[in-house]
Amino acid sequence: MTDTTVPLSRPAAPSAEREMTIRGLVLGALITIVFTASNIYLGLKIGLTVASSIPAAVISMSVLRTMGGATILENNLVQTQASAAGTLSCVFISFPCLVMIGHWQHFPYLETTLLSLAGGMTGVLFTVPLRRAMVTHSSLPYPEGVAAAEILKAGSEGGNPDSLKALMTGGLVSAVVTFATGGLRLLSDGASATAVWGGAVFRASTGFSLALLGAGYLVGIAGGLAMLVGAIIAWGIAVPVLSTMLPNTAHLAPAAFATQVWAQKVRFMGAGTIGVAAIWTLAILAQPVAAGIRDMLRAGRSVGEDSQSRDLSPRTMVLLTGVSLAILFGLFVAFQAPIMGAPGAAEHAIIGAALAAVLFCALFGFLIAAACGYMAGIVGSSSSPLSGIAIIAVVMIALFLLGLEQVGLLPAQMSANGHHLAIAFALFILSAIVASSAISNDNLQDLKTGQLVGASPWRQQAALLVGCISGAVVIPPVLELLYQAYGFVGAMPRAGMNPDHALAAPQPALLVTIATGIFQHQLDWNMIVLGAGLGGVLIAADLLLRRWARALPPLAVGIGLYLPPAVSVTLAIGAVLGWACTRRRPSLRAETGIGTMLASGFIVGESLTGVLLAAVAGATGRDDTLSVLPAGADAMPMVLGFLVFVAICTWFGRSIRRV
Repeated sequence: MTDTTVPLSRPAAPSAEREMTIRGLVLGALITIVFTASNIYLGLKIGLTVASSIPAAVISMSVLRTMGGATILENNLVQTQASAAGTLSCVFISFPCLVMIGHWQHFPYLETTLLSLAGGMTGVLFTVPLRRAMVTHSSLPYPEGVAAAEILKAGSEGGNPDSLKALMTGGLVSAVVTFATGGLRLLSDGASATAVWGGAVFRASTGFSLALLGAGYLVGIAGGLAMLVGAIIAWGIAVPVLSTMLPNTAHLAPAAFATQVWAQKVRFMGAGTIGVAAIWTLAILAQPVAAGIRDMLRAGRSVGEDSQSRDLSPRTMVLLTGVSLAILFGLFVAFQAPIMGAPGAAEHAIIGAALAAVLFCALFGFLIAAACGYMAGIVGSSSSPLSGIAIIAVVMIALFLLGLEQVGLLPAQMSANGHHLAIAFALFILSAIVASSAISNDNLQDLKTGQLVGASPWRQQAALLVGCISGAVVIPPVLELLYQAYGFVGAMPRAGMNPDHALAAPQPALLVTIATGIFQHQLDWNMIVLGAGLGGVLIAADLLLRRWARALPPLAVGIGLYLPPAVSVTLAIGAVLGWACTRRRPSLRAETGIGTMLASGFIVGESLTGVLLAAVAGATGRDDTLSVLPAGADAMPMVLGFLVFVAICTWFGRSIRRV
């Protein structure tokens, strides 16, 4: 199929318009710092990130317009670079795993940077050959790519100046509330209630996070309600039933016992549901992916392309792919350094394990790149199931390493101490897969934006590679800062840190549990199988609902099962609020609308303020340094937090409807 809606030519010749510039690369790097830091913080706190293409495009247009001489192509290159780096921050899913299992005591800069870089570069390179099939000759909608293109076009034609104002206003409001919550401690970040009936424990929670409110607005009513359904299944059915069946041997309070049941049992249901939903998505995409690869191979034999349709040269592709895989090989060998001098350690086994890991990353990475590219084309980068992909990947990596162990190709020392080193190696490999998947999830989205504005594909691909470098440089210090300041749930608490304020890091905790359970044969497969069965029911329900133009995304329900309830409920509030304010005027939900910009501002403002507060906590060794909460005023923050949250929800809704 050929996309006939996109003009592939521009009024001016390619050389007549400024596209890749030094100032653009510098600006893209600066925006990278902002969105990489905010996405890592948001991901470790609630398990979700948002695409940075739209706000990056708005910021780029404003800055370059002030500097003068900006073109739509230069703006496009800036947002391409920034969105790639912001997307690479999804490695928050995997790197904290190595801290949680005690293999790392901190985030080593060189290893973290190089693994992020090599994984991200493979994500770019694996999707370049798929551009023609999935972008040029495809009817995939690419919602976020089209939205970013519309923003760039509007900005180049003197579009709505209120968009940037709304983004900054939302960011300022969110920053003030976050500072009052996490810094001054005058506002609570949520509320909960627990009830016991006949031995069953029920617990209801909600959060007051503006970032979650904004994320819920962007997710939309279908995804928001699906997450709410997941939370209801978890806390209204599963936890009460299991709490009557499981003994409370530690004599915990009802609220703590309910949380323990959810963490140790119900979250595995969520893992099974997410895994089945992700496999279903990949199965749906198998045929179009195969067709896309065939189209790519046919297009690769064509000649005579101009710069408007030319990708990176084959020589460059081969060179960069070789460099990326060589970096991965070196990292995998270095990872096994502790056993190189051990008695009986075989050098050929160490090298063989590293080569096998590189081969796995190359083959599995290409398949995932194609699948993620199609998923992004259908539902957008923000809604693609990277968490489900990571779950599938960690299971396959663990089984792959166990297979190598059975045939004697895995160093024997990896089996010692309960397979500790093998578990760590699996999670290390997973980090490369996650980086590759995240970038491939974003790459084709950006190339769609470039196609719509008439950009040169090879320049965009170069900008994406630069974005990988920028993001990889920023990621380690942000991870280290957040770990030193807050710590992670599931990791050893650091001296002076309050465990109650540790970042939830839901995906890393789940991946650690799955990897450890597979290697030590302790995984609770019953709950995973139950969750998989639930996933099958949800898939059938979703297919049935779609006949009536409704939807219940099974992946979103699974996410609602394993995310903390306050997260799912607050996301649902944002989704319902957005639906209520725009259902009679759908045009208000445009990606360039005030609601979208305010919601993006909420996310960026809270995320960046959280990072700044983390810096203060890291410097002082305490996370309550700025607290001004009076002694004995435990109820006041909850009441004030609720009132402020309701007031901002009211203002948010009125701002959307006023347009």
